[in-house]
Amino acid sequence: MAEICCGVVGEEETLTLPVEPSSRPSGRRSLDLLPLKYMADPPENSRKRQKLDPSVSSPPPPPPECENTVDSCESSTDEESKENEVVLKNKVVVVEECSPKYGITSVCGRRKEMEDAVSVHSSFCNEKQDHFFGVYDGHGCSHVATMCKERLHEIVEEEIEKEKVDWKSTMEKSFIRMDEEVLNSSKTKKSFSCKCELQTPHCDAVGSTAVVAVVTPEKIIVSNCGDSRAVLCRNGVAIPLSTDHKPDRPDELDRINKAGGRVIYWDGARVLGVLAMSRAIGE
Repeated sequence: MAEICCGVVGEEETLTLPVEPSSRPSGRRSLDLLPLKYMADPPENSRKRQKLDPSVSSPPPPPPECENTVDSCESSTDEESKENEVVLKNKVVVVEECSPKYGITSVCGRRKEMEDAVSVHSSFCNEKQDHFFGVYDGHGCSHVATMCKERLHEIVEEEIEKEKVDWKSTMEKSFIRMDEEVLNSSKTKKSFSCKCELQTPHCDAVGSTAVVAVVTPEKIIVSNCGDSRAVLCRNGVAIPLSTDHKPDRPDELDRINKAGGRVIYWDGARVLGVLAMSRAIGE
């Protein structure tokens, strides 16, 4: 162990430090320090150094070639610095072109806690110009939407790395895997940071919609589950990129009835009178 103690001793104080006794007696006497004077040798030939005559001119200025050389060095340095500034500015512009411009807003509404989540991942799959965007509208609690935020983009990336990219198949497999992970986490009683009670029947009523978009320079790939929408604005006109999964949609209504469910019209069409969407992750 090493320790450093730093302090300041005043003029009237004395610095006392513990000194270990010497192993042998001191046989030397104390020495008195006497002031000494330094005597310089006499100058050679007894000549004094003459004073400089102010009338004597100063050394001649450097030749014009040297001045031109200095000026050329300064100008070349300025030109190099300007070139470096131009290069740096160009690099900054390139970075700005690669990074997407986006905005996010989220409103809790009349609920006590926020149940929605947003996911943005630029340079998706190590591609600088590919970007992943996701919106997850949770219901019952926020932990399913949070799981989608943390995992769905990773699952999509894993599916892309497995085989040749077929976006329809890739998105279908990714959404199925995400749904299975949520259901397995509910069965294993995985702990979450949310405040809901992860016990039946509470946990069975928790889920989330999902709408994701992978934006590339050539195309936009959109996949959704539930009633969260993807909309493209082109020249001020809204163009839908997804279709809502609603219980009163003819194909969804037929699917629900065949699965043994019921659509009850209670403040709108709802599955079993509860959910306003016909598909979701979880539950």
